[in-house]
Amino acid sequence: MVQFHLPRNSKVQKGKTHNKLVGRKFNIYRFNPDKNENPKIDTFYLEENKSIQMVLDALIAIKDDIDPSLTFRKSCREGICGSCSMNINGINTLACTKSLKDIPGDINIYPLPHMPVIKDLVPDLKNAYEQYNSISPWLKSKSKPKNNRERIQSQVDRSKLDGSIECILCFCCSTSCPSYWWNGDTNKKDYLGPATLLAAYRWISDSRDEATNERLKKLNDSMALYRCHSIMNCTNACPKGLNPAKAIAEIKKKVVFNKN
Repeated sequence: MVQFHLPRNSKVQKGKTHNKLVGRKFNIYRFNPDKNENPKIDTFYLEENKSIQMVLDALIAIKDDIDPSLTFRKSCREGICGSCSMNINGINTLACTKSLKDIPGDINIYPLPHMPVIKDLVPDLKNAYEQYNSISPWLKSKSKPKNNRERIQSQVDRSKLDGSIECILCFCCSTSCPSYWWNGDTNKKDYLGPATLLAAYRWISDSRDEATNERLKKLNDSMALYRCHSIMNCTNACPKGLNPAKAIAEIKKKVVFNKN
């Protein structure tokens, strides 16, 4: 029988209850790298309040009124920046767009799965951004635009980018993917994951880009692309309603038919 050994100080333990048992119960993952302690689950209670509608509102209230050491990322509060992505009751989503009314019972909040944790609910996204940078997420062209003006694109060609340009790099999709958990940060070449491959498809589909063959050749790799097995976790997890699995399938199709 296979035996798995957790790293030292990695087993999650029960933490403390911070306030009176009145209102909604929040179980929140806590980890402080400055302390030689296991991660723990702390419990907080919040009474109903009209100003607390979303999970992010609750986290801010807990930080402001109960425990100022609680650490998490936030910025836009409108589902645009992707900063507050986390795992809420077993689902990767954005805290700022997740309504408390949509969550029955206790609210359990963890950082995104798979990622190393910097502190509490803050994942280390360094490797994810390095992977994103590896696909050259910018327009490549050797020709200059006519009359030094903008590069014109038809409405039809522009519509081909719909479903990919809306990605906010919250990495909810990548961190919901088992293939990414096992192959996303190996010492050898990594599986790039749904978020990065969706971004790659955005540039492959752009009629103004002149590096399509170069991009496809780079992605034609058993690790970078073909560790996707189309189980659709990424599509189910995307808080913006995008379909990374379909984009990955389209890349595979283009690789097969690319003759250059």
